[in-house]
Amino acid sequence: MEAILFLIIIGVIVAGGFLVAFIWAVRSGQYDDDYSPSVRMLFDNKIRSKDENEISESNNNN
Repeated sequence: MEAILFLIIIGVIVAGGFLVAFIWAVRSGQYDDDYSPSVRMLFDNKIRSKDENEISESNNNN
C-alpha cells in the first residue's frame, strides 16, 4: 500500500512539473507560428467558378 501511495505522489509531482513547463512554454512564445504568415499568400488559391471551368475546358479543346 505504501508503494502505491508513493507512486501516486511521484506521478502527481511529475505531471505538475510537465504542466508548469507547458504553461511556461506557451507564455514565452514557444508555440507561436512565425513561418506560416509569411508564406500564406503563396498558397492562397482562388476558387474557380463553374463558368470559368467550362470556358477553360472549351478553350483547351479547340
